[in-house]
Amino acid sequence: MSTTLPARTPEPPYYAVIFTSLRTEGDHGYGRTADRMVELAGQQPGFLGIESARDPGGLGITVSYWESEDAIRAWREQAEHRVAQEAGKRLWYEDFQLRVARVERAHGKRPNPTA
Repeated sequence: MSTTLPARTPEPPYYAVIFTSLRTEGDHGYGRTADRMVELAGQQPGFLGIESARDPGGLGITVSYWESEDAIRAWREQAEHRVAQEAGKRLWYEDFQLRVARVERAHGKRPNPTA
């Protein structure tokens, strides 16, 4: 799973779920499941976007953006996502941290579509 552009989020406030992980060796179905989780998250009410990157050593950061804490809670409890969470603990992650933050301000530069 990788994204090539920053997520297009609305004006704040909204929430960011920051998942930082260190992968174990081997795929063990990780790639297929990660792609499915992005697809499934995109179908959830309140989902705003996702950004993800992983370095060659296995350290990855995925940030998903949500309208509300209720939307985050519903995603956390979604049945297929719960199965993936358990597989992550057993198979895919040597270490991980999950953080939830409220985004109060955001600014940046958008690519010039006419260039």
